[in-house]
Amino acid sequence: MEEKNYLYAFRHKDGSVTLYIDEAYAAERGADPTKLTRVEIPTDLYISGTVQQVREYVATYLESQAASRTQA
Repeated sequence: MEEKNYLYAFRHKDGSVTLYIDEAYAAERGADPTKLTRVEIPTDLYISGTVQQVREYVATYLESQAASRTQA
């Protein structure tokens, strides 16, 4: 069974994204865990991508989720 890779993300009003490895770490850093989005990161990106590439992937994912909710 393939292990999945997740990060927790918070998107700020200016469009920037803060990433957390888990909800406990986010809470330690002062983030509200109820406002985080759990995002599955593709394995190849998780293993060999840069932080910037992961951040851009998550930002695009969050944008698509927001657009889906707006259209619904």
